[in-house]
Amino acid sequence: MKASQPIGIFDSGTGGLTVAKAVNDLLPNEQIIYFGDTAHLPYGDKSTATIQSYSIKITDILLQQNCKVILIACNSASAAAYDLIKEYTGSKAKVINVIDPAVNYITQKNGTKNVGLIGTLQTVNSGVWDKKLKGKVKKFGALATPLLVPMIEEGFIGNSISHDVIDQYLSNETLNNIESLILGCTHYPIIKKEISEYYGGSVDIIDSAETVALFLKDYLDEFNLSNNEKLYQNRFLVSDITKGFENAANLFFGKEIRLEKYPLWE
Repeated sequence: MKASQPIGIFDSGTGGLTVAKAVNDLLPNEQIIYFGDTAHLPYGDKSTATIQSYSIKITDILLQQNCKVILIACNSASAAAYDLIKEYTGSKAKVINVIDPAVNYITQKNGTKNVGLIGTLQTVNSGVWDKKLKGKVKKFGALATPLLVPMIEEGFIGNSISHDVIDQYLSNETLNNIESLILGCTHYPIIKKEISEYYGGSVDIIDSAETVALFLKDYLDEFNLSNNEKLYQNRFLVSDITKGFENAANLFFGKEIRLEKYPLWE
């Protein structure tokens, strides 16, 4: 692997753009090749086998683009396909998920606190967070919040509808007395402000986009793979061009983003 190679990031749709933006802000010299599987979003309500199938096809595309890192910017795919992608990729690229960096953050910064998580049905039902945090925190509770992704995708943010949905979920007894809340879906940083306002600043909101960007920076530094200058522009590949993804990409990166249609099946 060479420092000049790009970083591949993928997600089912717009949520992973929060990760891409965090990586771009922290590592501005790195070229990002982002793949949004907009034709098949969301992943959160799909079977493990289906998510694995999509994830391997996307990984293959990013490997063809000579990426030095494959960053799975999706909690559902991280839970369902990380081990498979790692095995499939072998030594061709480093594979990073969005779960392990957040687990590291919790264990290093938070000690043995009461921790809650909100995520998709796939992420919560996989039990992967329970396994990784077992014995590392005092108490852990995970709540599936399936309405949040379509709510965000439809643009219901910062209004009475989003407030009502967020309040309904966060008042669930599963999240009683938590000291930290993991945003277990890369869409959720988009509503991080509303979630923080619900708790009045009394709960540490753990943004997986930020933790994975810091993890990636440390990895690149450790193995001398950090790029010293921006050689190529970021690219945004999608399995289907949608107005929602285009608007989100333009908003996140503060400029007009050119999308490249790259179907998983012709």
